[in-house]
Amino acid sequence: QVQLVESGGGLVQTGGSLRLSCSASGTIFSIGTMRWHRQAPGKQRELAALITSGGGTTYAEPVKGRFTISRDNAKNTVYLQMNSLKPEDTAVYYCNMAVNTVTTGRVSSADYWGQGTQVTVSS
Repeated sequence: QVQLVESGGGLVQTGGSLRLSCSASGTIFSIGTMRWHRQAPGKQRELAALITSGGGTTYAEPVKGRFTISRDNAKNTVYLQMNSLKPEDTAVYYCNMAVNTVTTGRVSSADYWGQGTQVTVSS
């Protein structure tokens, strides 16, 4: 069983910063790509940023230059540093990881999601 726990959300003024964290726990063999998604009220969930197992990163256009995704493989944790926040960044942020586990000698892969953390940027 794998669980993802997020932290770091909150209320911040325009131009402020927040750092989100998401840690995975359980019987983990390895973790592939880690992602941060976000869902604003009344909108579909969208990808904000991802980081591959090799450290390659991709960002959605709205967050480029302001957000930085990073990972600590020893801690099974992904971070999202968010700077120069805008009201349109207000959303619930979800982490997502491709986790490999080992059961009875076999490696299995599955996607896991965090519970979401609210980020609110006031104008």
